[in-house]
Amino acid sequence: MVRLFILLAGAALVLLVLALISVLSADRVRNAPRAVWVLVVLLLPIAGPIVYLVAGRPIDRTGRQSRRPASPDDDPDFLRSMGGDDQARRDREQLAQWERELHQDDEQGDRP
Repeated sequence: MVRLFILLAGAALVLLVLALISVLSADRVRNAPRAVWVLVVLLLPIAGPIVYLVAGRPIDRTGRQSRRPASPDDDPDFLRSMGGDDQARRDREQLAQWERELHQDDEQGDRP
């Protein structure tokens, strides 16, 4: 019986956290202001998150993914601002120069 209670309490906690993250990260929410949904999710232990997920969560009818990149390396503007092409070319040139210098040092070390 105690194990069942712990399992249900854990499920309720996970549901609360997921609903709270969804409320706070959504661009828009339905049927009430965001602050009201946060209070509903926090003050009504199991019913609050379920009500939000059913009635308050925004519906994406376009069927497309979010416009925001998931990480910086998914954002083309960010990658352009990093100047990766020029930096990679400079890094390759510097590496080639170091290899030439190392090769020259090895040749001079072989001579008596």
